[in-house]
Amino acid sequence: MMMATHSSIIIIGSGPAGFTAAIYAGRANLAPIVFEGIQPGGQLTITTEVENFPGFPKGIMGPELMDEMRAQAKRFGAKCLYELVESVDLSVRPFVLKTAGETYTCDALIIATGASAKLLGIPAETALMGHGVSACATCDGFFFRDKEVVVVGGGDSAMEEANFLTKFASKVTLVHRREAFRASKIMVDRMLANPKVDVIYNATVTDILGDKANGVHAVMLKDTVTGEEREFATQGIFMAIGHDPNTKLFGNSLTKDEKGYLAVAPQSTETNVAGVFACGDVADSKYRQAISAAGTGCMAAIDAERYLDAAGLVSH
Repeated sequence: MMMATHSSIIIIGSGPAGFTAAIYAGRANLAPIVFEGIQPGGQLTITTEVENFPGFPKGIMGPELMDEMRAQAKRFGAKCLYELVESVDLSVRPFVLKTAGETYTCDALIIATGASAKLLGIPAETALMGHGVSACATCDGFFFRDKEVVVVGGGDSAMEEANFLTKFASKVTLVHRREAFRASKIMVDRMLANPKVDVIYNATVTDILGDKANGVHAVMLKDTVTGEEREFATQGIFMAIGHDPNTKLFGNSLTKDEKGYLAVAPQSTETNVAGVFACGDVADSKYRQAISAAGTGCMAAIDAERYLDAAGLVSH
């Protein structure tokens, strides 16, 4: 049988939550192992400039911020592995994690696997992400001051994004594939009452026109009733069709909330399994910001350290 590598704490995920947890766990002499997964650095690696993270008055590029966090975690003894965890067994102690070629065990597990923005699946969407295409109005709205933008979606988050963007954009056009919105009436009424917002009903975005150097200049819209396609000029497009928390790895072993995010105890990062903690966007459908994710990463590391202490699993 293959020998397993054991660590007091393993962290799955490498965005602001995972790296902050690693910094705190490292400083507590717990030598955490961090699995960086398929998107090392998390969602911030697909954003360009981050202007709302405290301590960077001139802003910082998303990938650079993640590189700095990784370096800080390593400085305190975290081991960062570019491996994908393929299975997790939470029914045994210590917990067992398997990658393609290795088996790992840990006494405490911190889950920071994040959430992925739902996208339309157009090639240009990924190619132009951070160059006129965004999935987060609160992160990127500022860059579209006095510009015309499109928001895609029909739920509460689309209404919120459209209203928020009117603080910056000169005009916001909401594109919805149906005649009626699934958002709550109060949110729809607020959006419709905003003079800066227009709505195009019964339409889908089939392509995004632009390039990385100059950004977006138009989208292709297809009428869902007539099938007719037309070009619609815009300088930015925001996807507001929801997020999927990355929880598939854990099956039904952890309790989730009604939206599918990992449920944690109030004022805590504890899940329903003792010794398993969740932080960042995988447990947050509300804020989804780098700074709030980092804050819960800190909480998770402290919760995990206290759990290990109380269980007599570490000696300081």
